[in-house]
This record gives sequence, structure tokens and C-alpha cells, in this order.
Amino acid sequence: MRKRRPTHPGEVLLEDVIKPLGITITEVAKDLGVSRKTLSEIINGRCALSPEIAVRIGKATSTSPGSWLAMQSTLDLWKAMLKEPKDVTKFQQSVAAHR
Repeated sequence: MRKRRPTHPGEVLLEDVIKPLGITITEVAKDLGVSRKTLSEIINGRCALSPEIAVRIGKATSTSPGSWLAMQSTLDLWKAMLKEPKDVTKFQQSVAAHR
């Protein structure tokens, strides 16, 4: 497991897209067709990036929606692994042996 927390896609959107373009959060929200509140929550890492928002960002930036979702998935998995369940028992036989 990686030690450093993966970057939230909202931070990438802010630092690599919005700031270099010199546009406001309000303008970006309007261009994406989302509320300013929704965009603010994403940029500030208070909520996860949904597939719908990933498609909107991909279309607006000519990037892959999958790359935006991959960032979110990496972060979500990292968070889940921090809370790794202790009550799981490994299976006795390999699942591959039964195929």
C-alpha cells in the first residue's frame, strides 16, 4: 500500500486546469453544467467525483473521463485499505483451483 495519500481529482482539476486557465469556480461550474456548490465540494475534496462529473470534466478538458475516475478510485481504495477489516478469514482453497 502506498504511504502517501493519493491526490483527490478535485485538487488536480483546480491546480492543473482551473488555475492555469485563470477562470473562476463560478465560470467552471457554469461550463460544466453543475452548481457552484457541487464543484466547490469536489475541488475541496469534501465529496467524491461521480462518473457523471468525470464525463463532464472529460468533455470540457478533452481528457478521458476514465482517468478522472481512476484518480477517484485510487483514492477510495487507499482510504478503504486504511480501514482494512480484521474479521475476514482467508478461503481455505484457491478459487482458481475450482475453475
